[in-house]
Amino acid sequence: MIEAQELTKHYGRTTAVDHLTFAVRPGHVTGFLGPNGSGKSTTLRLILGLNRPDHGRVTVAGQVFGEHRRGLRRVGALLDATGVHGGRSARDHLAALAWSNGLPRGRVAEVLAEVGLENVARRRIGGFSLGMKQRLGVAAALLGDPPVLIFDEPFNGLDVAGIAWVRGLFRRLADEGRTVFVSSHLMSEMAQLADRLVVIGRGMLLADESVAEFAARGGASSASLEDVFMKLTADRLDYRAGGAK
Repeated sequence: MIEAQELTKHYGRTTAVDHLTFAVRPGHVTGFLGPNGSGKSTTLRLILGLNRPDHGRVTVAGQVFGEHRRGLRRVGALLDATGVHGGRSARDHLAALAWSNGLPRGRVAEVLAEVGLENVARRRIGGFSLGMKQRLGVAAALLGDPPVLIFDEPFNGLDVAGIAWVRGLFRRLADEGRTVFVSSHLMSEMAQLADRLVVIGRGMLLADESVAEFAARGGASSASLEDVFMKLTADRLDYRAGGAK
């Protein structure tokens, strides 16, 4: 489980995350939604210990992530599919990660097959398409067979078949009892994939509930998740700006 309690992060005079409290439970795919600039990326970096909070705390399985030894066994994450060394092969990239986390080298071939990259394992990553880099990022997240998985915009660059594959993979991982936390701006994908939603705006929590509960906010049966999301976030932005709503 991922638990954030009063999580707060400032950058100068800007508050990126504002007393954010939520929980991401195992056995579910939880969608993480918010407008651009809402603090989603900062929140993910705080969970993974890449930034330190100014106030509050976030834990994974009861511990701050930085306290976990051999982190890939605890949490697998894909934050930026392009943030890899283009001169390395896919196999060498994963082998280095496996070695640094005390994982058996055999896992490299297993995850390459899982994501459909076994035939290009020796190719340099610099020649990969964005979709192939996304698949490689998913492979890296799966490498340690972790109970918690975090993905930031995992659908970017994927074709229709790739999106269907990712959707099925995330569903299977959640059905295995893992915690799957997916940040995305594609509301249509969240409607098909997620069990629960965490929605933020201006760094503050707007919703932490099941997809059915979130959809019920729309009232009319014809209201889509996108309609509810737009109304919810617009109301908060108007409020913060001193508007009438």
